[in-house]
Amino acid sequence: MAGPDSNLSCLLYGPHDVKFEDREVPSINDPHDVIVRIAYVGVCGSDVTQENPLTMGHEASGTVHSIGDSVTTLQPGDDVCIEPGVPCSRCKSCKSGRYNLCPDMAFAASPGPGPATHGCLCRYYKLTESFLYKLPSHVSLEEGVLVEPLAVAVHSNKLAGIKPGHRVVVFGAGPVGILCAAVARQFGAVEVISVDMIAARLEFAKEFAATDTYAPDTSIDGASNAAEIVKRFRLDRGADVVIEATGAEPCVQMGIHVLAPGGTYVQTGCGKPNVMVPMTKLGEKEAIVKGCFRYGSGDFEMAVGFLRDGKIDVKQLISRTVSFREAPDAWESVGRGEGIKTLICGVQEDLKR
Repeated sequence: MAGPDSNLSCLLYGPHDVKFEDREVPSINDPHDVIVRIAYVGVCGSDVTQENPLTMGHEASGTVHSIGDSVTTLQPGDDVCIEPGVPCSRCKSCKSGRYNLCPDMAFAASPGPGPATHGCLCRYYKLTESFLYKLPSHVSLEEGVLVEPLAVAVHSNKLAGIKPGHRVVVFGAGPVGILCAAVARQFGAVEVISVDMIAARLEFAKEFAATDTYAPDTSIDGASNAAEIVKRFRLDRGADVVIEATGAEPCVQMGIHVLAPGGTYVQTGCGKPNVMVPMTKLGEKEAIVKGCFRYGSGDFEMAVGFLRDGKIDVKQLISRTVSFREAPDAWESVGRGEGIKTLICGVQEDLKR
């Protein structure tokens, strides 16, 4: 294993092409810089599809190693979670408060469309102070990794405008879908139905947050499945809110059909760039349709608050923790749809498993 003065990193060069390399140890160049010793990195489905020579990982937690002279909110030794994107702060989106839409966002483990940016699967990672969040003393570094997908769920639910009494259908029972269901319950949804094809994930979703679950019948079309959901769960004319967290075309179509007239549909999952959408149905229903991209102002703070107050127990989502050198195996298992959330340990020798 590399020594503490090296920055051992895990890079993905293409499908099944992983290399461990020593990269330069980051240094403090700006007075607001913070260098974090990475403790854990979460495996995300988007990591599995990456095809550029980049250090992977954007869901991460760690311990502050060193700070710039102007850093006031953190000290060496603090445990933190990482918001893995730094916007330009100058463009129209940033100035309007929607920094997640910044065209020049430097997002960890991303080849673009902004600048290509290395990720967090390394010993040391540098970020500006504003995008690091101190974890409460009773929140573990393992739990801290889940703040990033939880922030996505917070952002999605905010966009949906979920209010007490709403009846919600969430498509997808992966980590983001499950967390969307949990946040919907926290926002006051009286019923949250999780839809997925994998029975084990539906079982987990029901135990974790969902009030009911539904596995689509592959022998019928999306409209018929939607009609069955409405009938089975007595949704009157449909769901008040639909959160689509898969990006899969059949789920997109099913979600629009299951939505009540005047309801809100939020596209949270990323899938193929072009899918067939029943536009006539959207018009007939006067549906409110919104896209959801990552997270924005206040989302990480709210996510940390849910952990601090014990409202959402994210550690239940952690299915497996592997060593740094086992990262390639972790990507393969996630690609096969195994488990809910896999964590990769950082490379520091003093990390307690």
